[in-house]
Amino acid sequence: MRRAAIVFATLLCAFPALAGDAEIKAAQGSISGQLQAFRAGDNATAYGYAAPNVKRIFPTLETFMGMVSGGYKPVHHPQSFDFGKSREMGPTAIAQQVLIVGPDGKDYEAVYTLELQPDGIWRITGVSLRASNSLST
Repeated sequence: MRRAAIVFATLLCAFPALAGDAEIKAAQGSISGQLQAFRAGDNATAYGYAAPNVKRIFPTLETFMGMVSGGYKPVHHPQSFDFGKSREMGPTAIAQQVLIVGPDGKDYEAVYTLELQPDGIWRITGVSLRASNSLST
């Protein structure tokens, strides 16, 4: 997981920001919607923000939630979150840094990748998560 975080962080910094404000806001809206759904215990709605590639790997709500609750506790139960840097990875793909305070009160950095779907909704294609000692304010 650490190697994936390094790769995503490198990609996030390597590409120029080309996405427009509207695209970034829409992608952030999908992330925020999923995190708020997790907070509310509405796992079905949270699963709805997953892109088709994620749903192929985790074809049921139960398998998806097993993955989230097992490996992404800060995402599953965030105390708070703020958006960091955004980067366009292609014409229909965005990487978005999210700074999260987890249920343990510790700081985490999540890098979300999202893809614009044919229905015009940005769906989450992946999340890389790492603990951070440098994000405290």
